[in-house]
Amino acid sequence: MTTITLRRAETDAAPAAADRAAPFRTAAGGLVDRRRPLDFTFDGRAYTGLQGDTLASALLANGVRLVGRSFKYHRPRGILSAGSEEPNALVELRSGARREPNTRATVAELYQGLDAQSQNRWPSLALDALSVNALLSPVFAAGFYYKTFMWPASFWEKLYEPMIRRAAGLGRAAAEPDPDHYDKVHAHCDVLVIGGGPAGLAAALAAGRSGARVILVDEDFSLGGRLIAERREVGGRSGADWAATAEAELRGLPEVTVLTRTTLFGVYDHGAYGAVERVSDHLAVPAAHAPRQRLWRITARRAVLAAGAIERPHVFGGNDRPGVMLAGAVRTYLNRYGVLPGRRVAIFTSGDDGWRTLADVVAAGGEVAAVIDTRPSVPPALRREAEAAGARVIAGGYVAGTRGHLALKAVDVVDAYGSRETVACDCLAMANGWNPVVHLDSHLSRRPVWSEEIHAFVPGALPCGMEAAGAAAGRFGLADCLETGAKAGAGAASECGFTAAPEPAPATDPESHAHSPLWRVPKPRGKAFVDFQNDVAASDVELAHREGFRAVEHLKRYTTLGMATDQGKTSNLAGLSIMAELTGRAIPSVGTTVFRPPFTPVAIGAFAGHHRGKEFRATRHVPSHAWCEEQGAVFVETGLWLRPAYFPRAGERDWLETVNREVNTVRANVGICDVTTLGKIDIQGRDALAFIERVCANPFGTLPVGKARYAVLLREDGLVMDDGTIARLADTHYVMTASTANAAKVMQHLEFCRQWLWPEHDVQIVSVSEQWAQYAVAGPRARDTLRGVIDPGLDIGNAAFPFLACAEVTVGGGIPARLFRISFSGELAYELAVPAAYGDAAWRALMAAGAAHGITPYGSEALSVMRIEKGHAAGAEINGQTTARDLGLGGMLAKKKDYVGRLMKERPAMTDPERPILAGFRPVDRSARLRAGAHFLAVGASPSLAADEGYMTSVAFSPSLGHWIGIGLIRRGTERHGERVRAYDPVRGGDVEVEICSPVFVDPKEEKLRV
Repeated sequence: MTTITLRRAETDAAPAAADRAAPFRTAAGGLVDRRRPLDFTFDGRAYTGLQGDTLASALLANGVRLVGRSFKYHRPRGILSAGSEEPNALVELRSGARREPNTRATVAELYQGLDAQSQNRWPSLALDALSVNALLSPVFAAGFYYKTFMWPASFWEKLYEPMIRRAAGLGRAAAEPDPDHYDKVHAHCDVLVIGGGPAGLAAALAAGRSGARVILVDEDFSLGGRLIAERREVGGRSGADWAATAEAELRGLPEVTVLTRTTLFGVYDHGAYGAVERVSDHLAVPAAHAPRQRLWRITARRAVLAAGAIERPHVFGGNDRPGVMLAGAVRTYLNRYGVLPGRRVAIFTSGDDGWRTLADVVAAGGEVAAVIDTRPSVPPALRREAEAAGARVIAGGYVAGTRGHLALKAVDVVDAYGSRETVACDCLAMANGWNPVVHLDSHLSRRPVWSEEIHAFVPGALPCGMEAAGAAAGRFGLADCLETGAKAGAGAASECGFTAAPEPAPATDPESHAHSPLWRVPKPRGKAFVDFQNDVAASDVELAHREGFRAVEHLKRYTTLGMATDQGKTSNLAGLSIMAELTGRAIPSVGTTVFRPPFTPVAIGAFAGHHRGKEFRATRHVPSHAWCEEQGAVFVETGLWLRPAYFPRAGERDWLETVNREVNTVRANVGICDVTTLGKIDIQGRDALAFIERVCANPFGTLPVGKARYAVLLREDGLVMDDGTIARLADTHYVMTASTANAAKVMQHLEFCRQWLWPEHDVQIVSVSEQWAQYAVAGPRARDTLRGVIDPGLDIGNAAFPFLACAEVTVGGGIPARLFRISFSGELAYELAVPAAYGDAAWRALMAAGAAHGITPYGSEALSVMRIEKGHAAGAEINGQTTARDLGLGGMLAKKKDYVGRLMKERPAMTDPERPILAGFRPVDRSARLRAGAHFLAVGASPSLAADEGYMTSVAFSPSLGHWIGIGLIRRGTERHGERVRAYDPVRGGDVEVEICSPVFVDPKEEKLRV
């Protein structure tokens, strides 16, 4: 057995002012800086703590036990733990725009001026009106919300919903915009070590010494884990000293990154991990240009899970009263923070581990009233130590209940013979064994397995590339932690190709972890809580059993056990054990729920990063942006892109005059437009053609190499998703273009088809939209302009390079490029694609080459005018409600192959002759202006839904025709050319008589297109 040496703390000759102000601060010891006092407030009252405190340790040092109210019953709650598993001490930090609710006081690092508020209480923490809920607990039992709010139905809106909304939630979110910013970073490493306790430090040292790239993450602001919370020895010195030396070595290794204040919250596929670093949460205001928090996406070849273990509470009556704490937390506050959680401590233990609390309390100057050990016999050595400390030993006993109102005053103890007695104390330390942190290895839907040796779940089939070590693997001994950590770190580095061998673990002081857990005490006095955060008692589990909710997932949802931010850290196993007892099964037979990320709550701001407000989506500049700015272009946002809308010149009165000039110049000479914003998708592979045939509605089997073809993609419901082009550059190499608005949607659709519908296809697709700058060169002099840029060797004459031809070329003396003869404007036109890095240079070269031919840049406005003149359907027409037939593309669709949307497009409603069809419209009075959105009515008809025949989708002033034109969808549009209808626009007071015509207004025979 372990021999625990008892000694009382020595008293400093001149304690700091902060020590004098904090009555429960120990005279010496701890890792806090007693020379640096910090002022803070809690519920408006001023207190003093020390540098190195958490809010929880500072409150305990000042004698504050009551810190919150429970969620459902509003029972008084105190501090249970010392880490992120804390279910009770949830507080609001800061005020105003920086107010942050539901922060665990146990992990909130103290800083000067910290302002904290308790929550879930009114009008005050000590006197909470909703504590009446505790008296109504029989009504609020498990599943009460399913039973209570069903009848009468009229009460829902008038009574139930308003009442629930007023009572719901815990803290208050800030009402003002967050003034801080958040950052994101991507990191790659060979070995990721999760946890900075003894096992994690040993793993990181073993891997780091091999030269492997190592990232060590730990959620605490100090490394060491239990080494800085316990009085342990490693290699002949204190555990805290050993941890400090290990940290110093790690920070000195060039390939090792140490991230403290960083919680690894999620494990994802393919070696991806999510972590959040609290960069400035320990400061009142972040430093200039520093983020509040930083989100890390870490990709690791191997990972070591050294996340430690969480101590289990006992389930007994009144176990939630302020002053009832976990024994490991009591030792943490004593040894790390120099805080005595109570003057007179009782220890309730089911194993040897809890007895270590006895020595630590006495060494800190506290009194141990009694040690209640649930085991029928206590090792003699432990009994002698208790007697030396003046503490009673009650073997085979248990705590049945607690006494006190807002703080613990005494506990009711039942001994081995059934006799009850009351033991006065102001702190009760519970030690019921430890649960390995299996949450992270469960994030990929893997189930933990039961270990009878430690009476807990341990990691089962870990994710590929991850290995557990130390307490996370169920190896609770300090020597085991160091040994398994070093072995796991060396093994991970070796698997990454580095030469690594674990060094012999340093010697540690002896210890024993023998224990026999007591899952719940018999006949508790008062409510015995299983889940402190969600107010789930043992009686709720019993009720779930009686009402048939015995499956573990049903138990969780019916009682809310282990839900929300808690994820069952301190409660899950206790709930499972009670259900196992009630059903007469073993705990592993009951099973365990699936733990989901995040491991601890993550602020939405951290996920968003800089993407909020104007930066919600990063603005993309086209490659010609700098040149366009130099020319005074007016820009417009189109999706994620900032595109030039038009290029005004001196003397032009308005945008319309500018656009008319640009259109006329393109029609007469040559123009250049940046069309980089089009989606560009590279498709390659042996089955590339078969894949394209299935996703596109028109046939491509006859498309030869060196040619392009218009493409139509349908959704599964038969409606048009998008249109574009597909060019065949080689036998198994195709390039698809998609519209700017639908580029991401089309890529997502193709990935879905590749991965889920036809995974057997040998085809790879990748978006290359940002990799290629692409320019449309259009107009009668387009060919002459291009000849000044393209390297010699390719004949781009009409015969050698006809309409819809494509080729890989070079420009500028060998720069690879792609040339497509396609047109969106209706003129002779080409699209030249060059690597994005050469985009600006290529644009300037084209402008120089076209100067002799009267070239002009044109923007999205002129492009829109020309596409309407040619009757090309775009976003306003391809709006998710139209079929290929509606757009006049029905004749293009394949009749002898299967493709996405083929059957659904044949539904009766899709082929109804009365459906609106695309047509052109010109005003009878040529001076009249048309407006998009106007509805079509028969001449003389009264405006009504029944009289509505369609609507105008796009309009433009046509400089080619000298009047306004439009295209739109109208009932039986192709059959009604020559008819007159009204374009009725009640919103803007428009009522214009228009003539239905062909949607192609300019060059209907395509003579200009093919010259």
